[in-house]
Amino acid sequence: MISVVIAAFNESATIADVVRGVLAALPDPHEVLVVDDGSTDETALVAREAGARVVTLPVNRGKGEALRTGIGEAAGDLLLFIDADGQDDPSEIPRLLEGLDGDTAMVIGSRFRGRLLDGAITVVNRAGNQFLTFAFNVLHGSHLTDTQAGFRLVRRDALDLPRLRARRYEIETELTLHVLRRGGQVKEVPVTRSRRDHGASGFFRPYDGLRILWCMIIGRFEP
Repeated sequence: MISVVIAAFNESATIADVVRGVLAALPDPHEVLVVDDGSTDETALVAREAGARVVTLPVNRGKGEALRTGIGEAAGDLLLFIDADGQDDPSEIPRLLEGLDGDTAMVIGSRFRGRLLDGAITVVNRAGNQFLTFAFNVLHGSHLTDTQAGFRLVRRDALDLPRLRARRYEIETELTLHVLRRGGQVKEVPVTRSRRDHGASGFFRPYDGLRILWCMIIGRFEP
């Protein structure tokens, strides 16, 4: 079974299209779980009306905590993550599913192997992503192109769930580290990234960038 876990904070303008797009792209059996991370708008209501199961956090806790909550609530043996802001294309979910073959434990939808549409990423954010990916590859001997991508698929048994502790945007780094630490293979497939047309990202530079880098460094020395 595939469980799609979506962390959402004040994404009422986009969450319905994301949920409906995900439902249209998924094979059976599946579930779509939206974790409403303390939104002050109608994100939870809109997501529920679009067909998602919704778990609501009373206050905003951060993407990492929201996704960890969703993982704990999810029933599937495959976990698919997609951002709630509409920048990922749910119709490309089959690409990730097709990539999960053999010994592959995680498939990342790489924006940098695929297409970045106009306005999809700023010059500063692109440079930051490329630096963090370079640092991850140096520290962990990998050859990835987009370690911070939120659009990804992972086998539940490839994760050490009790040891997940990310609070914010370091969650993608932590998920990848768990897979590699347990001997799983990570594959990338090209995907399309669109611009954000509604709302604003909660990513704060350089605070979140330093959190991500620290997660990589700590993960290099943990058993």
